[in-house]
Amino acid sequence: MAFPVRSSQRPAPVIRWDPFREIEDAWTRMGSLLDEVVGGAEGRPVGLLAAAVIPVDIEETDDAYIVELELPGVRGRDVSIDLQDNELRVTGEIKERERKGVLRRQTRRVGRFEHRIVLPGEVDPESVSASLDDGVLTIRLAKSRKSQPRHIEVTGGSGGGS
Repeated sequence: MAFPVRSSQRPAPVIRWDPFREIEDAWTRMGSLLDEVVGGAEGRPVGLLAAAVIPVDIEETDDAYIVELELPGVRGRDVSIDLQDNELRVTGEIKERERKGVLRRQTRRVGRFEHRIVLPGEVDPESVSASLDDGVLTIRLAKSRKSQPRHIEVTGGSGGGS
């Protein structure tokens, strides 16, 4: 009869599997690969954040277009807004803040960004306003008077034919 042999080695510690951590790590690796591939592309300087990174909502009302961009941590003086014809261009920089400790992980974006939006109609360049509150940049662009729909009432006439 054989006796079991006892090993002097300790068993390996049990590490809990975290599927969410693995998904997050995969997204981080994919983002790094995308930055490497697209980062040096013609017309886009390395370190410029892609427009797809910045969440944006565009709302059309009867008299205006309202554009909201999420820019957490950005100050108003670090944003530039330009309008040419019906193209809106928002550029700026998300600055890295000074840290006192060791940065163990960073998934928040820093660096220059650019976002271009072609509006579906003409806007009045004299009636554009912008505000930055709670990390949301809101730009209100009034529609051009000539592009606003208008109903015209017919007046006069007898209401009959011939």
